[in-house]
Amino acid sequence: MEPARPGTASLEEQRAELKEILQSKSFARAPTMTLLLSYLCEKLFAGEAGKIKEYSIALEAFGRAQTFDQDSDSIVRVEANRLRKRLAEYYASEGAAHRLQIVIPVGQYVPEFRFVEAARAAGERQAPAAATAAPAAKAGTRLRTRLAWWGAALAACTLLGFAGWRLAQVERPRPAAEAAAPQTPFTGTEFGPPVGEEIRILAGANRSFVDHAGKLWSADAWFTGGTAVKSAVQHIWRTQNQDFYRSSRQGDFRYDIPLKKGIYELRLHFAETVFGPETTGTGGEGDRIMTVRANGKTLLSWFDVAADAGASRTADVKVFPDITPAADGKLHLEFAGQDGKQAILSAIEILPGIRGRMRPVRLLARQTPYYSNDSHWWSPDDYFEGGQIATYAEPVSGTDDPEMYETERWGNFTYAIPVPPGRYALVLHFAARHGAWPPEELGTKVSHVFNVSCNGRLLLENFDLAGEAQGGDVVVRRASELEPNAQGKLMLRFEPVRGYASVTGIEVLPQ
Repeated sequence: MEPARPGTASLEEQRAELKEILQSKSFARAPTMTLLLSYLCEKLFAGEAGKIKEYSIALEAFGRAQTFDQDSDSIVRVEANRLRKRLAEYYASEGAAHRLQIVIPVGQYVPEFRFVEAARAAGERQAPAAATAAPAAKAGTRLRTRLAWWGAALAACTLLGFAGWRLAQVERPRPAAEAAAPQTPFTGTEFGPPVGEEIRILAGANRSFVDHAGKLWSADAWFTGGTAVKSAVQHIWRTQNQDFYRSSRQGDFRYDIPLKKGIYELRLHFAETVFGPETTGTGGEGDRIMTVRANGKTLLSWFDVAADAGASRTADVKVFPDITPAADGKLHLEFAGQDGKQAILSAIEILPGIRGRMRPVRLLARQTPYYSNDSHWWSPDDYFEGGQIATYAEPVSGTDDPEMYETERWGNFTYAIPVPPGRYALVLHFAARHGAWPPEELGTKVSHVFNVSCNGRLLLENFDLAGEAQGGDVVVRRASELEPNAQGKLMLRFEPVRGYASVTGIEVLPQ
């Protein structure tokens, strides 16, 4: 049977179907799905189907800048695919009796309203993901904190002029594993990374670089003074981006970076690649001391890269929120050696900021970024030392986003997550593996018990992941009121008691 055309159903029927979907339980807990579906349908209703393109969706629905590059930012494709899956789940459960259905054809963004017979006839032309989405609906309640449904509806109204939808805030039930630790962190309702101007400069480099997160770092620019240095060091600890830290600018130098008005977060990247055991006979501490200023304000004084990182040849990141350009529209950064030493810098990162606090940090133990079903952007693994990454084909239960838990870091390992002064909430995501674990070739099923600490504070003691997994494989644990150490880091230690420690995801949220 030929699929029904969008005009087959009346406009009133189409609007009624959209409204019922938006008010359903399936979409009440998915603000980005609601925003995207609303945008696509309203464009269709307005007779602007021809304007529904990836670029326009990125700008108008997700707030991306006009410099949006679909090759480096896949948010539209990722969210459209999740919307197809969410619609399939909805029509396999809550909307199973609906005569009219909304379909987003694969490879397209224009929605189609099909009567149920037409939708079934066209089913085999949908992506395999849509065909297999129904079982995912039974995977269990997503282990997440509250999603601000009212905030998502308001965002849709602001962006698109969708008046008339007044949707109540929905509080999602929490599993027992999550309810034990009360907290008041910044939860964030951002869809992907915060939007705004982003500048990334690779100090001392003569060409651009794309990191594991798919972010483009430009060649060195806007500098005065110093010398570009290329290091032959083979391994830099606590990073997946080895080449990233092999170039640097050294000496006394400055950067005068044009910057639009606004609040920014400045992240300075360092690694001591000159002084170390091979050159000094001991370590790199004391061989490089510097001062760093931004628009005349001292950010770092008597800063020793090796001492701050804990060793030479180790990636070190310093985070500074509430950065603004000077009156001349530039950010003036000065790097000066002290005590006869030379300054060093690996990279400058300037990101849209959040007034008074750091942007949330979300890490997944994988080599690529990920958009979770609640539309948060997760960076690939970073700041780690020790352990290994494993990938599993068998999906976990207890979540409606099993893909998020298909990898983990396991072994005996640490994370040094850079944060500015303040208090933070920590959210740890685990997945219990009930077969042989780690992967079968490494051995048979054994018990895995481990401790987790932060800056010496014990957070989980004798944590038996398999034993804690009740009602599903996914386990989430929280801690609050955490503060950075003197080096500005949350030092997380995952230490085996029996077998191995493991973790899938780490969230650091400002309180």
